[in-house]
Amino acid sequence: MMQIEVLVAEIGSTTTVVNAFTGLMGEKPSFLGQGQAPTSVALGDVTIGLRQAFQDLEAKLGDSISWETMLATSSAAGGLRMSVHGLVYDMTARAAREAALGAGAVLGLITAGELGEQDLAALKQQNPNIILLAGGVDYGESATVLANAHHLARLKLTAPIIYAGNIAVQNEFAAIMNAAGLPYYTVANVYPAIDELNVEPTRQVIQQVFEEHIVHAAGMEKIRQMVTGQILPTPGAVLVAAKLLQEAIGDLLVIDVGGATTDVHSVTPGSEEINRLLLHPEPLAKRTVEGDLGVYLNAPHVAERIGKEVLAARIGHDANSLLANWPPIPKADSQLRLLEAFTSEAARTALERHAGRLKQLYGPQGRSTIAMGKDLSNVRYVIGTGGPLTQLANAKKLLADMLAKPAGQALVPKASAEILIDQHYNLAALGVLANRYPQAALCLMRESLGMC
Repeated sequence: MMQIEVLVAEIGSTTTVVNAFTGLMGEKPSFLGQGQAPTSVALGDVTIGLRQAFQDLEAKLGDSISWETMLATSSAAGGLRMSVHGLVYDMTARAAREAALGAGAVLGLITAGELGEQDLAALKQQNPNIILLAGGVDYGESATVLANAHHLARLKLTAPIIYAGNIAVQNEFAAIMNAAGLPYYTVANVYPAIDELNVEPTRQVIQQVFEEHIVHAAGMEKIRQMVTGQILPTPGAVLVAAKLLQEAIGDLLVIDVGGATTDVHSVTPGSEEINRLLLHPEPLAKRTVEGDLGVYLNAPHVAERIGKEVLAARIGHDANSLLANWPPIPKADSQLRLLEAFTSEAARTALERHAGRLKQLYGPQGRSTIAMGKDLSNVRYVIGTGGPLTQLANAKKLLADMLAKPAGQALVPKASAEILIDQHYNLAALGVLANRYPQAALCLMRESLGMC
């Protein structure tokens, strides 16, 4: 029997992956191998797919396995569902949104101002895992955030409420929650002063609350018993890995094409020139998630975006017939050609939505230029991860073609940016490892990206 030091399970919406590592405290950490299987949420128990992934890993290693430590990430069954509520959309609500997305959340509802009856009805219907309440700079406006606290208290949802608003009324918020008997957390303001973001403390608390309170897929309570340490939302783990890697190699962008969503993570301060034009501040590390761009669960939608006739001409096959029996892990040549077309469309569209833009304004003094959103022009590395971009033979060319297309006013990476592929498909797993073994995780990232 092969003894594995650390096993990391990644339970995705489409695929369950297990990664095996050893030597993490030594000079030469080693990635031993990976097993995969379809995620089994639809069968009522995610541990079915996990066991199949174990079996796949054992078949590849040629031996049965045991392990000392097991860690995990998950985005199964919708992952971490959150709602965000702030005072002004372009200020506190937007700051709270950045914190939630960076922690790995899927946002179902974002509101600004005092919650109305329609907002409360929508919130009740959404039934999020976590509610994030912000509002007001420190020692500024407080009436709205306290009114929203009272509204949430009366709604009496079971989701924990994280308060990341005006610190001056933090105790009043706590008193409202205590009186209602609701679970809550308080953290530093995500928008403590005008044009100042402070999203990192809130990100950390969101991930803590996710692991402590959320059993978000059938069978996850069994996995909680198997896992040592924190279970992270998978997108949050990818951003942890991206931040560690950026400190070592420079500004980067990660495009993660998945079965249900396409996520884009960027870690860059942007250029000084564009920063002078920015209308609103942007975080160093930013994540966006596109819930309509998955290549399995949302494959029909991506096909509609491209156009069935265009697809047929590109792949030499009728797309409808392939989609009728579209598998979680395509393998046939015709399926792989269609997957390539889907992946290209998903990556290109997600990048365009993530990137900021230059805009021209006209006023009494003539024309002026402003920047809105994330500036990616200083990105040195574009990294492809997720099932399709790690398995398609021409993934690098696909991303290079994406960068070569004219971007207009979009602040996208230059065509000269170096393209790297997460060859071992373990970036999320290494983000989990980074919390305990940062040096080993960094070494293994370089190895997977072909940088050593």
